[in-house]
Amino acid sequence: MTEKKQVTITTETGRIDKVLPQLLADYSRSQIQQWFKKDLVQVNQKPCKAKYKVAENDIVTIEIPDPVELDLVPEDIPLDIVYEDDQVLVVNKPQGMVVHPSAGHPNGTLVNALLAHTPLSEINGVFRPGIVHRIDKDTSGLLMVAKTNEAHESLSAQLKAKSNLREYVALVHGNFEEDEARLMRQSAVQKLIG
Repeated sequence: MTEKKQVTITTETGRIDKVLPQLLADYSRSQIQQWFKKDLVQVNQKPCKAKYKVAENDIVTIEIPDPVELDLVPEDIPLDIVYEDDQVLVVNKPQGMVVHPSAGHPNGTLVNALLAHTPLSEINGVFRPGIVHRIDKDTSGLLMVAKTNEAHESLSAQLKAKSNLREYVALVHGNFEEDEARLMRQSAVQKLIG
């Protein structure tokens, strides 16, 4: 049975495919892109394309398909663990590795590797155990992982309150004019926060 979600646009601006990940943190950008490809997103009861620019008071309805059944199997994949205790671990995710399984990436993920290493919190369900936040496949960096439900709740609350510090470093190649570099930085920041 498919689930329907409805959200109302308040202060958000821009393309709907960029806004929805901000409003629906439990779903990945790739999942949201699939909804547009399958015509599962409507705005004000009319079909909507990914490039639609949202307006205040738009009512967005999404028909969320049933999840695809996957077998989550622990895999002996090397991990670069930076810190670990009884409650949490911090792992350096390499570029090219997907954080959690999905229909397009059923195995070889960070979650598969983590499950072979340690038990994880159950808060995010079967396919995202322990995952408090994620970074894109093509991005490398440190991820906090919860080993217990208590740690997961605490880390999630810290992220929501912005009481822990996250820093991003971008490496660029080539020469850029100052205005062009500023625009690229603003675009990158928007992607990171939204």
